Amino acid sequence: MKTNVIAVVGPTAVGKTKLSVELAKRFHGEIISGDSMQVYQGLDIGTAKVTDEERQGIPHYMIDIREPDQDFSVADFQDHVQHYINYIDSRNRLPIIAGGTGLYIQSTLYNFNFSSQKRDEQFEKDMLAAIQEKGVEPFYHKLKKVDPEQAEKIHPNNLRRVIRALEVYERTGLTMSDLQQKQADQSPYNPTLIGLSMDREELYRRINHRVDLMMEEGLLDEAKRLYDQGLKNAQSMQGIGYKEFIPYFEGEWSLEESIERLKRNSRRYAKRQYTYFRNKMDVHWYSISELNLQETFSLIFRDLEGLLQNITK
Repeated sequence: MKTNVIAVVGPTAVGKTKLSVELAKRFHGEIISGDSMQVYQGLDIGTAKVTDEERQGIPHYMIDIREPDQDFSVADFQDHVQHYINYIDSRNRLPIIAGGTGLYIQSTLYNFNFSSQKRDEQFEKDMLAAIQEKGVEPFYHKLKKVDPEQAEKIHPNNLRRVIRALEVYERTGLTMSDLQQKQADQSPYNPTLIGLSMDREELYRRINHRVDLMMEEGLLDEAKRLYDQGLKNAQSMQGIGYKEFIPYFEGEWSLEESIERLKRNSRRYAKRQYTYFRNKMDVHWYSISELNLQETFSLIFRDLEGLLQNITK
């Protein structure tokens, strides 16, 4: 019998953390953070990391498990989350994944095989030599041309992933995105995806307000501490909420410009999240607002009770 897994998805700032905690309380669940940035210690404010008060005593996993100078790939994420799904299920609790980007959630729930194409060590060696001679820009530009979806997810400084994506295309004629989509047919789990959507203007107001609150809580100091540790090019500082302040620290932007870029990037990210889940995954969508919050939550609870009747008491 397949393991039941709930995933609460949707754009940033829509209320996924609150819903996941309420689901865990009601359905005897434990929560796995689906946010690949919350794995980093010290990245608290910019990742909107769930606080002890917000957890309400519910166990949370995948938080603070990496130092900020370490990489954490989608394959790493998949391995860790699948481990916690099995661990939570083994104790007769319901695994609930809260938030996260579309690729990370999809790869975990549908068990994408990232090693299905064996690496060509000579290809990687030749590419590294070429990048050392010409820089990464022409190769990243090629990736954007052949597989723009994958390029959006890979930072140019992550040479290993840039090379890997190009290698898969050169060897198979298919993009990494094509191969992943081919695998998105069967799941080793019984996944139920609950999606929260919100009126765009209300969502954008919430995003802008959240950024203002983050600044009041000390986001600038948090980003500066990472920058001062020499982590400018680390994967952790390439996330939204941190990378926007690097030009400010280096005298290229004003603080006001950095904050506006952060708000804009957060809004754009929310739109991309929503589009990915809409187009690529089977999600049960619920429209939510501050006025109908409890009413919508009650509807979600009722809908899930039928699916999870073997788990609820």
